[in-house]
Amino acid sequence: MSYYYSKIIEDSFENVLRKTEVALKQEGFGILTEIDVKETLKKKLDVDFKKYKILGACNPPFAYKALQAEDKIGAMLPCNVIVIEQGFNRIEIAAVDPVSSMQAVKNENLSSIADEIRAKLKKVLDSLT
Repeated sequence: MSYYYSKIIEDSFENVLRKTEVALKQEGFGILTEIDVKETLKKKLDVDFKKYKILGACNPPFAYKALQAEDKIGAMLPCNVIVIEQGFNRIEIAAVDPVSSMQAVKNENLSSIADEIRAKLKKVLDSLT
């Protein structure tokens, strides 16, 4: 079982990033954090890296349910979605598979929540063109 789902789109990095943010919002996710890996690596290590952003996406009702079921689950939140430049106008979007990551937590109450979040994240990726 893979720990992520991904899709490659031919478009500019900026357009795919914007489309991803819109698709996440349509599925009830807000972006809590945005990490610009390219910029961070340049600043901290003075190395050049491809365009790569990590979006910390959170769906508040599901996060609340998960926290009620398992109060340490915050260590695995938010759901990360990444946007990576894999070549000229070849952009990969990948999202964590919450079902895969929840297998490490021995709490059966989380499985239905993880299934629902998985379906929402897959719908986000499927909607991107």
